[in-house]
Amino acid sequence: MDRITDALLLLEALGCGLMAGLYFAFSAFVMSALGRIEPAAGIAAMNSINRVILRSTFMPLFFGTTVLALVLGILAALQWEGPRSASILAGAVLYLGGMFACTMAFNVPLNNALQGAGPEQGRVWERYLRDWTRWNHVRTVASLVATALFVIALAYR
Repeated sequence: MDRITDALLLLEALGCGLMAGLYFAFSAFVMSALGRIEPAAGIAAMNSINRVILRSTFMPLFFGTTVLALVLGILAALQWEGPRSASILAGAVLYLGGMFACTMAFNVPLNNALQGAGPEQGRVWERYLRDWTRWNHVRTVASLVATALFVIALAYR
């Protein structure tokens, strides 16, 4: 069972690291770049990104890492082994809450609101840039720290 858990941990650490990198790129420069162009162009670009991402390899990675975090968290709780299990459980809880729940509760509704932006585009865009980026920072940090916790759990082996 330890080899299977190690393999799952490695996959999860790599997946969470990829997610952290993607979210970091948006927080570090993509959203700033979109915020520097005309609101209508920024909205069109972000709406295009949101449509394309739904049919990309991002979605299997997004849901795969989420399911794997849940599985690892359950395994850690059921097969408690002290610090290793604590690291796995902490990583799973952080990832599920800070990445998945945050995305579903904040970023997705903001994306939906942007899709339906009407005559008040400028105000919607300004709010979107501020709020979406703030929650994206949370996703970035949660994904990065979860990656570290999963790597630490591997080191306990």
